[in-house]
Amino acid sequence: MRAEPLLLKGACGRVGLFGKREMRSLFSLLFGVFLLVASVFAQEDSPDALIKKVTDDVLTIVRQDKDIQSGNTRKAIELVEAKVLPHFNFQRMTALAMGKDWRQATPEQKKRLSEEFKTLLVRTYSNALTGYKDQSVRYKPTKVQGDDTDVVVRTEILQPGGKPIQLNYSVEKQPEGWKVYDVVVAGVSLVTNYRDTFNQEVRANGIDGLVLMLGNKNKQPESGKK
Repeated sequence: MRAEPLLLKGACGRVGLFGKREMRSLFSLLFGVFLLVASVFAQEDSPDALIKKVTDDVLTIVRQDKDIQSGNTRKAIELVEAKVLPHFNFQRMTALAMGKDWRQATPEQKKRLSEEFKTLLVRTYSNALTGYKDQSVRYKPTKVQGDDTDVVVRTEILQPGGKPIQLNYSVEKQPEGWKVYDVVVAGVSLVTNYRDTFNQEVRANGIDGLVLMLGNKNKQPESGKK
C-alpha cells in the first residue's frame, strides 16, 4: 500500500525530464485510466447492478440459513434491515402511498408515518423471505442514460413448475446513490396498493388515526415468529 506514494513522488521528480510529446502521452494514458475507472464505478453504481447485488446477497444468505427457511421472521427482519433498508427511500414511498393526504401532514406526522410504514414493509418483505422455495431471479436489461435520475429495473421471479412473476423496481438517483421508491409485483404497485386504505383511515380518523392504525398493526405478532 505504501508503494503508490513513492511511485507518484518519483514520477513528479522526473516531470522536468519529459518533453512535450512524452507529457501528451502521459496525460493521454492517465486520461484513459480515468475513463476506465469511471466506467467501472458507473457499472457498479448503476441501478440494475445495485438491484442485482442486493437481491443476490439476500438470496445467498436465505439459501444457507435454515432458520429463515423454517419461518424465523426475526432473523429475516434482521437480514432485511442490514441488506435492504439502506437502499429504499421510505419517505417517498410513504408519500406515494398517502397521495394528496401527505401534504396535510405535519413534519412530525410525516416522520412517524414513514417509520411505521417502513416497519410494515419490512415485515412484508421478511415474510416473503421465510416463504422462499428455491425461486430464482432473472434480470432484464436496463437502459440508463447518463442524465437519467428515475428508472425502472425489471426482473422476473422464476418458480419451479410455475409461471414467472414480473417484479419491477422504481428507483431514483439521490446524492448518496440509487434508492428504491416502489416495487411493482405482477403489475400491482406495492406502495399505491395501500392508498385506498390509508385515505379511508385519514377521512375517518385523521392523520394521527392513520399513525395509530399502522402502529397497532406493526405491534401484532407475526405467525411463526421466533
